[in-house]
Amino acid sequence: MELQPLGRTGVQVSGFCLGAMMFGGWGNPDHDESIKIIHAALDAGVNFIDTADVYGAGESEEIVGKALARGRRDDVVLATKFHNPMGEDPNRRGNSRRWIMRAAEDSLRRLNTDWIDLYQVHRPDQGTDIAETLSALSDLVHQGKVRYIGSSTFPASQIVEAQCTARNRRLQRFVTEQPPYSILVRGVEVDVLPTCARHGMAVMSYSPLAGGWLSGRWRKGTGQQSSSRASRLPERFDLANPYNQRKLDAVEELAQLAEQAGLTLIQLAIGFAKSHPAITSPLIGPRTMEQLETQLAAADVVLADDVLDRIDEIVPPGITVNPADSSFDNPALAPAARRRH
Repeated sequence: MELQPLGRTGVQVSGFCLGAMMFGGWGNPDHDESIKIIHAALDAGVNFIDTADVYGAGESEEIVGKALARGRRDDVVLATKFHNPMGEDPNRRGNSRRWIMRAAEDSLRRLNTDWIDLYQVHRPDQGTDIAETLSALSDLVHQGKVRYIGSSTFPASQIVEAQCTARNRRLQRFVTEQPPYSILVRGVEVDVLPTCARHGMAVMSYSPLAGGWLSGRWRKGTGQQSSSRASRLPERFDLANPYNQRKLDAVEELAQLAEQAGLTLIQLAIGFAKSHPAITSPLIGPRTMEQLETQLAAADVVLADDVLDRIDEIVPPGITVNPADSSFDNPALAPAARRRH
């Protein structure tokens, strides 16, 4: 698999990053099968794995740790994330120094490793000074427990704030950003992707299949589909929602386009995500071996200009069909930001 530079770090990563969210209680509870999927991805040339503490309440990290035992760890760029609640205690979440230091130790233990290559802030925390977060992460780097740090689903304004804070305080800076990006979720094209490019940040975009919408499963005539993700995030999947009806209309047109181009819908979707020059490695997140194989089949797909032009007609650049798929609320649009005093 072709390698890509991870921003300006000098590290080389595969053109796909294996997302591990579906390994464990959130997807495939069979640890042995999940490990076989991870090994198959590594054997196919993937050297980049991303997980998070919150996935299955740590179960995903444990599975990844077992998969990388017996000599496989050294050849993998291993990424994980913190921020989301890991218990009822209000201090077992967020971006504070107190939680970061504890969360890192917990992830290292579950992953059965001495270091994390890329430690990411899973979401912004409006109640925590970014300097507090960067200072704690910098200490982890200095201790050798973390190699690089990154952000996930940060609005462009907060990416810039973090870069400026790191420079002014002489702290470690975020070298990656992990935003949602797919044919149906193109909002980051407006500002996040240009901002990352301007700061030399690598981008490992997630959900190229838009949470399964572009897998071929969601089509007119099939009715409401059920899944663990759909039950957790009804605003993104409930067909009674007009935004989701628009997604369904777009999927029908995209399926026809894929057929005309001699591709599967999955190949079209993943090929689109990796075609953007600011994207380093789209995440693929299989739950089964069959899903891994169908997603890896997009590795060599290069979409022709006329196909990309037609995609732009179906979903215009910079448009997210359902705003809920952006995964964050832009602070500039919050009611408090609009209120006049």
